[in-house]
Amino acid sequence: MDEPLWSPQELSWAVHGEPRGTLAPAFGVSIDSRSLQKGDLFVALVGPTADGHRHVADALAKGAAAAIVAEIPSGLPADAPLLEVDDTQAALERLGRAARKRSTARITAITGSVGKTSTKEMLSAVLAAQAPTHWSAASYNNQWGVPLSLARMPRTASFGVFELGMNHPGEIAALTRQVQPDLAIITTIEPAHLEFFPSIEAIADAKAEIFQGMTADGAALLNADNPQHERLEAAARAAGLSRIRLFGAGDRAAIRLIGWHHAPGGSEVEAVVEGAELTYRVSLAGAHMVMNSLAVLGAVCLLGANVAMAAETLGALQGLAGRGRQQRIAVGEGEAILIDESYNASPASMRAAFAVLAAAAGRRIAVLGDMRELGEQGPALHAALAESLVAAGIDQVFSAGPLMRHLHDALPPSLQGGWAASATGLLPLLLETLQPGDIVSIKGSLGSRMADIVKPLMAGAAARTAS
Repeated sequence: MDEPLWSPQELSWAVHGEPRGTLAPAFGVSIDSRSLQKGDLFVALVGPTADGHRHVADALAKGAAAAIVAEIPSGLPADAPLLEVDDTQAALERLGRAARKRSTARITAITGSVGKTSTKEMLSAVLAAQAPTHWSAASYNNQWGVPLSLARMPRTASFGVFELGMNHPGEIAALTRQVQPDLAIITTIEPAHLEFFPSIEAIADAKAEIFQGMTADGAALLNADNPQHERLEAAARAAGLSRIRLFGAGDRAAIRLIGWHHAPGGSEVEAVVEGAELTYRVSLAGAHMVMNSLAVLGAVCLLGANVAMAAETLGALQGLAGRGRQQRIAVGEGEAILIDESYNASPASMRAAFAVLAAAAGRRIAVLGDMRELGEQGPALHAALAESLVAAGIDQVFSAGPLMRHLHDALPPSLQGGWAASATGLLPLLLETLQPGDIVSIKGSLGSRMADIVKPLMAGAAARTAS
């Protein structure tokens, strides 16, 4: 059996808890009784709409090693394995800090307006091919996802990779002090979360909070092609960092792009990494993925891992669901290609998705949902996408949501495939239009529920495969 993640004694000490009953060693950490595995520690978090204390009995019935609680739920046996604490969120954060303190892993934290999760997954994959690596699941980048990811880090990890997100000032500062990264990557600064920030510079300042939790000899890796890079460099220096590297096409970039071109199933890239020339393949399509790959190789170099091996690994990566994964789907008597970008959206990531679609061979169809958290500029930013779609040579545009109505009205009539108030309302219009050989890119913010279009299209493909 694998070594326990946490012994009962470690748990009690780490979370400042009062043990009740007999605690078993924990082999994992969970905050969701539905996905909990036997041997996991269950943390009963209290949120705005849910209280984990209501699910403690279920967690213990599924074989939880123990449950961290701030109050004893009624109806439990007297010997139920519990750790009573003052506050379960604070206890989870304490557990995360304890995991960080005991770890000897080299830790990377990644933030940015777009590209956080893709870069995190790419870097994690190339490091895992070289040494034991732990990374945050999905987009666990907020006030509960970060400490949960830390608490799950095995003591044997050589590398750790964590994603830090925010939509208000001060949030990243709190998270980075928990992670204490050796390396901080800021992918790019774009007009996302404008609903909560007065300017793009304010967004950059909020992302620069990542430097506040850095270790004394930490390094920063920044995008040389982003207009905010000088502001970010200044913030890194003000935080005491002396090792600052740039990636991109600019002359100052130590991880510099020489050139790239589309290739079947991805991109071919030429780059220089700290003076060493590399030619490699990225199995994920688009200029934005090429830029992410530069950040990954720069991080590998700064972490002391093997850059040449990492470049080779980049050619075998699989796209993430909701973030560029391509899939053949059944359409009539033939097939189309679905590009699933349904997890998130901003003006910058929308244009990156249009560029990937533009490079495809076939009738190019964009299916777009609202971009959230853009504040008063939201309607104008949606309408402005029309120019990019025309320039990219997109053949048809279907859109869903009240903000996307502004884009629909700004499009030339020849591109107006259809608009609906919701994703589910748009699906019948899209199905009437799809033909074999089409290339369909589906993108929107998570709240626009564009996955409600992706799922039935994928289910059709799975049904055909099974028959």
